[in-house]
Amino acid sequence: MKSELIIDVRPKEVSIAVLENSRLVELQREKQNIAYSVGDIYLGKVKKIMPGLNAAFVDIGHKKEAFLHYRDLGANFKTAKSFIQAARKYGKNFSPERVKLEKEIDRSGSIADMLQQGEELMVQVTKEAISTKGPRISTELSYAGRYLVLIPFADKVSVSQKISQPEERVRLKQLILSIKPKNVSVIVRTSAQGVKVAELHHELRSLVKKWSLTVENLSREPQNNQPQEAKGGKKGGNNTPDVYMLHQESNRLLSLLRDTYNSNFKDIYINDKSLVQETQDYIELIDPGHGNIVKLYEGKRPIYDYFDVSKQIKHLFGKTVTYKSGAYLVIEQTEAMHVVDVNSGNRSRGSKQQEDTAVDVNLSAAEEIARQMRLRDLGGIIIIDFIDMAQAANRQKLFEQMNEYMKNDRAKHTILPLTKFGLMQITRQRVRQATRIETEEVCPTCHGKGQVQPTLFFTDEVEKMVNQLTKEEGVKKFSIHLHPFVAAYLTKKKGFLGGSILSSWRSKYGKGIDIIADESLGMLEYEFYDSDKNELSYMLDTDDEDPSLED
Repeated sequence: MKSELIIDVRPKEVSIAVLENSRLVELQREKQNIAYSVGDIYLGKVKKIMPGLNAAFVDIGHKKEAFLHYRDLGANFKTAKSFIQAARKYGKNFSPERVKLEKEIDRSGSIADMLQQGEELMVQVTKEAISTKGPRISTELSYAGRYLVLIPFADKVSVSQKISQPEERVRLKQLILSIKPKNVSVIVRTSAQGVKVAELHHELRSLVKKWSLTVENLSREPQNNQPQEAKGGKKGGNNTPDVYMLHQESNRLLSLLRDTYNSNFKDIYINDKSLVQETQDYIELIDPGHGNIVKLYEGKRPIYDYFDVSKQIKHLFGKTVTYKSGAYLVIEQTEAMHVVDVNSGNRSRGSKQQEDTAVDVNLSAAEEIARQMRLRDLGGIIIIDFIDMAQAANRQKLFEQMNEYMKNDRAKHTILPLTKFGLMQITRQRVRQATRIETEEVCPTCHGKGQVQPTLFFTDEVEKMVNQLTKEEGVKKFSIHLHPFVAAYLTKKKGFLGGSILSSWRSKYGKGIDIIADESLGMLEYEFYDSDKNELSYMLDTDDEDPSLED
């Protein structure tokens, strides 16, 4: 099986597509420079204590207060609390290694005994804000690497249970014990099996450095270090924020790679020249000898269009997904749960073949559903309504196959056998909001009202922007990304000797104008990029008024 990673780096977003034999099986998207992602660490302030829920609401700067349950305090909460008090009192002169490790908290205790309103806490986002709920947080901080996880305010080494060889477990434990600093715990991950000492030492130093920088930020008290999406909370008299960020992954791409990459990948294509070397170095670090699989994509077409990812996204993220011989799935995503209905479509339904047809359709559906769960990152409760099967052996076969298809899913999950109603129940770990991609295009001009400006004026609108860029802003070389139909119209020659609209623009405004067909854009949408693929929309005077507000 040929596995590939396709990385699309844009000014506002980084996305990674995982292809297996050219089929899209996973899509990871992360906004650039957006806070409140999983792993971010903040100095928060307790706003409300809810004894009935055994939880508290903590202000971390998000528009909705974060949720902290007693179970998420961590066993070493007392030590963390003592450290914050000492660090705020003595500043940067107080080292984490000086803190005294205190007794672990009672697992069945009350949050009212642990926290007070207005108290400061170091907290880490464990689940992003979803719908009407704010982020979920924990006071048990962790810094994850490829091979190791570093946890402050404890002093032990744990080795993954999946490493079964006793000699290897002893080697890893003794090695980490000999190099780790005081007052931190280290969890050795399964991927560390057989890894050389130098690599483990290098990663541990990197994780310790992240923890040290977090401590420095705590004592530094940065001025108004509020992240994006912050609600602008109260400020003190010295203009120092009450809450602020202490740690954030500096590179979203590397964060995505850390969770996505495995040694089975044959090629990694990336469309950003500035990140190629950094990505190669990272792959070489986590998988020595494989840095050369990272390649720069230099084509004019958008990278997702070239590798047929855009078309697959449009096909796979709709409400209805066809998968084999006319069979299809209907996927309903709700806040409480996700429901999947399996339909045989136009498949044969003769009395003799009914059971065989049901088995064939259901087994194919199980494979596609496993793929859809990874693609859409469906979490929480998932209910699947398979086609009824009369034989118990076939129902058991379907259950076993679903477990097999979900072996490669990194998210924690539990699958239950079919009920007597033919329903399969699956729970899947939910860390962030499920990926939703609108596959039906809404007219960008009328916003769904059904009335648009005459299409004849669209080329005039684009030409106006071209004129502004060339004559007013002095941009000589740029590309215009348009829907493929519109791009074809602008580049089509009129008659045997006639030129295209593009050629007329080039003669009028300069030869540095290029038109690129982009399948991700709607019919009347356009985007401008310079020669380095930086978006130029900030230079353009566009009318952002919503037509729906007009009389």
